[in-house]
Amino acid sequence: MKVAELLASREDQWQELERLCVRLEKRRLRRTDAESVRRFATLYRAACADLALADAYQLPPATVHFLHHLVGRAHNQLYRSRTFRFRAWGEEMLQKVPQRLFNDGCLRLAFVLFWGFFLAGMFLGSGASPVPGFPQRLVGEAQIQSLESMYSNPIGAQTQATGGESGMVGFYIQHNTGIGLRCFAGGLLLGVGGLFTTVFNAVYLGTIFGHMTTVSQSENFFHFVTAHGPFELTAIVLSAAAGMRLGFSLVATGGLARTAALRLAATEAMPTMGAAMALFFLAALIEGFLSPSPAPYSVKAAVASLSCGLMLFYFVLLGYPRTDGSGL
Repeated sequence: MKVAELLASREDQWQELERLCVRLEKRRLRRTDAESVRRFATLYRAACADLALADAYQLPPATVHFLHHLVGRAHNQLYRSRTFRFRAWGEEMLQKVPQRLFNDGCLRLAFVLFWGFFLAGMFLGSGASPVPGFPQRLVGEAQIQSLESMYSNPIGAQTQATGGESGMVGFYIQHNTGIGLRCFAGGLLLGVGGLFTTVFNAVYLGTIFGHMTTVSQSENFFHFVTAHGPFELTAIVLSAAAGMRLGFSLVATGGLARTAALRLAATEAMPTMGAAMALFFLAALIEGFLSPSPAPYSVKAAVASLSCGLMLFYFVLLGYPRTDGSGL
């Protein structure tokens, strides 16, 4: 009976807490004066203790139910999720992430390796190659013939044959994601796998580009790949860099346990992989709608130039360390 009497004497506090809940539900907690917030927290803690007593001493179900509802209602107000802040989001995406990417050593290594070997492969696959038949040896005769056959028809015929651009967007998203995941997974092999995957993809793709400059289908080929190429190739580099960061963390742990080093590297690789996913998605949209369309080549070249300009602005200009010390 003493517990029941004690709880009965607290009914005034319950009613006060309920009134505060109603007031807070009508306006944000941060707009409430400090004294009301302090009082609300005190009443909330007391109600939690009362609920524990009511449950322990098996008081009437109506009382227990009321306290459950009151405590839950107060909890939702005290620990409500923070509202989305566009300013904080903008600062993260337009300042912190570009600076992390700009200062990422693995990304710089992947960039140099990919484009260096891409240009080397393009030279070896071109008509000026000092190694005769290099494209057939690396890519394969059957694959070379398939590529030449694929681009033997004017741009636009492929879209009509497959039933429209929208159906191809999903295919390209899946295909591009597969490339990114392979590059990412290769890096997990202590980083060495990432180096090999990056170099191989660079030489392979560069050889194809170089070979296609020597055949009659070159105009159709570049008419198709120009618009989406910058986003897609850069996304491959980003994926390889993210994988290499994880792989290298298993070797150079910085004095941490391997699991802790891997966990830290995964956090650092998140912006890189997020940027890769965004670029793969954009590349798939362009590849599905614009690349196979009969739009003039000047339009596709302009899109490619705009894509390069946007990436230069985001990764270099926004990422370049600030002289005011805001750079990471």
